[in-house]
Amino acid sequence: MSRQRSSGDLLADRRYAYAEACLAEGDAEGAAEMAEQALEIAPLYAPAWFLLGRAREARFFASSEERDEQAARAAYAKALDIDPGDTLGARLHLAGLGSGDALAAITPAYVRALFDGYAPRFEKHLVGDLHYRGPELIMAALDALPDTPARFETVLDLGCGTGLMGRALAGRVGQLAGVDLSPAMLALARRTGLYARLAEGELTSFLSEEAPASADLVIAADVLIYLPSLVPVFTAIERVIRAGALAVVSIQSHDGEGVVLGADGRFAHGNAHLRAAAERSRLDLVAMPEAGIRRQRGEEVPGRIAILRKPR
Repeated sequence: MSRQRSSGDLLADRRYAYAEACLAEGDAEGAAEMAEQALEIAPLYAPAWFLLGRAREARFFASSEERDEQAARAAYAKALDIDPGDTLGARLHLAGLGSGDALAAITPAYVRALFDGYAPRFEKHLVGDLHYRGPELIMAALDALPDTPARFETVLDLGCGTGLMGRALAGRVGQLAGVDLSPAMLALARRTGLYARLAEGELTSFLSEEAPASADLVIAADVLIYLPSLVPVFTAIERVIRAGALAVVSIQSHDGEGVVLGADGRFAHGNAHLRAAAERSRLDLVAMPEAGIRRQRGEEVPGRIAILRKPR
């Protein structure tokens, strides 16, 4: 059975499960038919509308017929009407079909739901399958600076996930606090025993509640890929770190100047946007080495490690 919440009707749930199986096997027609049958029984079941959209989108990619594209858009729009918080990611698919604001395509509700479902296999998939090296590369970039302290008394880990960054910082931190949208990810981070504090929430809101000039280091590993603009988070970081303190973030990059939503459903930030965000936030951009944070389809995903410092 699907991890999606139940429709409340066993027969509709079975039709939905059949639809998922059909789509997984490449049978878009069968998936659409089963999803439609589920919706006949439970017309307000948002996951079935979303699945119908995926099936119709797959059919569009095979046929290039405008009617199939319109049918996919209509199904996603219906899912979004029922689930305006967009836990399913309908906005991402609509953006991929050229509808809506691409820079508003990723919602906190979607990220929370995504990682709550992803948590049990997160580390195995990210580290084992995608060869994720974010914490390792962040620490290497940090230590490449000539005046990097051996120890940081107060550290904030933004988008801490299961605690991979906390492990990389072990032995070099006095007090470590983490924030993440996903309760399931936070539960795993708590098991590490490395965090003095863990908070559930959106990272800029978390930073706004921290005392001004209270942190010696802020780290954001593989989380800014879900934010369109770097300005709000850089501004919040500037407020919370002490004069002379550092922030180190990883970003997904691209050859253009601004921000783009990639086919992988993540935001990539151009160098010009990175520099402008640092300047607007009154932070010095100390370094921005290229870094392949992870691999996808056998190739490194282009990225950068940005090191920022608050002027003394």
